[in-house]
Amino acid sequence: MLNNSNTMEVVAFHCPLRLRYKRSSNVSQPSLLPFRACKEPFVGCSTYRQAVLWNSYNSALNGASCIPRKHVRVPWYNYLLEFNQPVVHKQVKASRPVVVRSELAGTGIPDSAYPLSDITFGSKVRGIGFYVVTGIAAIFLIVLMIAQHPFVLLFDQYRRRAQFSIAKIWASLTVAPFFKIEYERLENLPPPDVPAVYVSNHQSFLDIYTLLTLGRSFKFISKTGIFLFPIIGWAMLMLGVIPLKRMDSRSQMECLKRCMDLLKKGASVFFFPEGTRSKDGKLCAFKKGAFSVAAKVGVPVVPITLIGTGKIMPAGLEGILNPGSVKVIIHKPIEGSDASVLCNEARNAIADALQHQG
Repeated sequence: MLNNSNTMEVVAFHCPLRLRYKRSSNVSQPSLLPFRACKEPFVGCSTYRQAVLWNSYNSALNGASCIPRKHVRVPWYNYLLEFNQPVVHKQVKASRPVVVRSELAGTGIPDSAYPLSDITFGSKVRGIGFYVVTGIAAIFLIVLMIAQHPFVLLFDQYRRRAQFSIAKIWASLTVAPFFKIEYERLENLPPPDVPAVYVSNHQSFLDIYTLLTLGRSFKFISKTGIFLFPIIGWAMLMLGVIPLKRMDSRSQMECLKRCMDLLKKGASVFFFPEGTRSKDGKLCAFKKGAFSVAAKVGVPVVPITLIGTGKIMPAGLEGILNPGSVKVIIHKPIEGSDASVLCNEARNAIADALQHQG
């Protein structure tokens, strides 16, 4: 308790909420009004009724002492209502064992999903061996790419066929010890010197390796962050891979403009119209960017179906490599001036191939 006349005198009771203000004749400034606590039980009233009565009583006092009503707020009511409520103890349920299941198991297209429970030690070892082989091959072949790059820029600036020949060797050396690739309808591929827009479904990190074995010098589109990796980023720059910031609309427009410019100069480009890898093997909706480019420039669209890559290396599990084989199906080129029609026809061709293989 403080006895100074310019300070507050507080007497604590067991209910600190019921406070009453009293004007002092010794103080002229409202900001220095002393107040004291008092005990005002409302006998025979319910908790809610006590709150209502106390609100009315306190409001009258506040009006007389020029204290704003904002000091009495709804949370005090809630507190009063809950003050005398009995404590309910929740019953603790017995814990149950939780079974973790892979989101890849049992969904999508058959042979495109691989359950986490089936990942074996051999799959992890194969995954390590895969990256060891691809790293060693890249170290030796990057030297050759660097040596010939000035001549490529001088004589074949847009297609860069010599660099893609080395990329094909790199991809073939990497996948050969681990899985077999089967090709169907290779006769549907346009001649190497004919520009085209290639599109494919996207299930795995292995899709890039598989597509490079086709020996076509098409320009991929890749995230800008991948260019920062040593050796791989250097190779991508020398191949003429097109950088893209996914969430940047300006970068997307520049990417499409560059694709059209390359097509006009005789080079081919490659798109994954789904935009990202499918985690359950199902074919996602296609974006129309690739088909708008093809329609504006007037080049054919070549749909490609990849089967099996999602099982061997599922999306999100790039550290493993399961046994299996991959099938590549080349569909007939599609031509037209309507981007929506090109998009629907290409997606239907890929979807039918996936369904028949299932």
